[in-house]
Amino acid sequence: MPTRTLSELARLCGAVVDGDPNRAIDGPASLAEAGPREITFFANPRYRNQLAETHAGAVVVSPDIEKPRADLSFLRVTNPDKAFTAIVAAFAEEDPAPLAGIHSSAVVDPSAKVAQSASIGAFCWIGPGAVVGERTTLHASVSIGRNAQVGDDTTIHSGVRIYSRVTIGSRVLLHSNCVIGSDGYGFEPTREGWAKIPQVGTVIVEDDVEMGASCAIDRGRFGATRIGRGAKLDNLVHVAHNVSVGEAALLIAQVGIAGSSKIGKRAIVAGQVGIGGHVTIGDGARIGAQSGVTGDVPPGVDYLGTPAHPRSDALRSWSLTARLPELTQRVRELEKKLAAMERSLAAAGEDSP
Repeated sequence: MPTRTLSELARLCGAVVDGDPNRAIDGPASLAEAGPREITFFANPRYRNQLAETHAGAVVVSPDIEKPRADLSFLRVTNPDKAFTAIVAAFAEEDPAPLAGIHSSAVVDPSAKVAQSASIGAFCWIGPGAVVGERTTLHASVSIGRNAQVGDDTTIHSGVRIYSRVTIGSRVLLHSNCVIGSDGYGFEPTREGWAKIPQVGTVIVEDDVEMGASCAIDRGRFGATRIGRGAKLDNLVHVAHNVSVGEAALLIAQVGIAGSSKIGKRAIVAGQVGIGGHVTIGDGARIGAQSGVTGDVPPGVDYLGTPAHPRSDALRSWSLTARLPELTQRVRELEKKLAAMERSLAAAGEDSP
């Protein structure tokens, strides 16, 4: 990584230097692990002790933070988190762009159309009628199925499998081992066992989508499973047949969405959320981690829990659940007192004339 001075980094993110502007910085690190030639940031009060103990050469902080000691340099800026993101990007070293052309070990069907500016890596397979757009990169061992289409400036990492008739847009990033267009999960019971329901639809991944490693997007039973423009999927996300994911939605690690559900624009679905079939998540809704969604969620709300319900209701329910042992003990004590009173009343009734 290139070495930069604090003054250079300050200009980059709009910060003010409080300390030595000529201090050399080799790269970013965390508060706990940073050394004298590294920069870190402080934005959460819970890490105040780490700020006091850090060995970092500099820390990105908000304007009101006091220095714990004189030898520590600060970059003061209104939004330390955003500023540090810009600083990290300045130290990033991009892999060299692969050369255009088709590797000698790749197999390209004669009827496929591959742009001359595309880069096709070792052991790739491009099927009959497939299309690969301008400046698109296929890293090693990618397969593009029959009549599938991949747009311009798209990057597909090693091991990705794109099934037949799938459409991938432009400026899409697919990380390793994604599977796009496998059959939806559909079976009908018969006397002989489970009969497979044909899955004859497709998958459409719109422009500017990013998928983490090992995502699985099923084709529609008929029609399309659709991932909307600008949506971002984390690792290990599963999207079932005929699901529609809205523009700029975020699906975080291990989310599973059952068939024919709809995720609204800019919705956020946190890690390990399960969404049932034929459910609608409204635009801008936020679903908390490990929630189970069995019914529709209105736009712009926060839902938590299993089954998921509004955040305030979920927190109240969890608070009551935490008190159950105490409440159970109180009920037992009241039952004992009541039984004693009943025995006393019964004895008094026997003694009366």
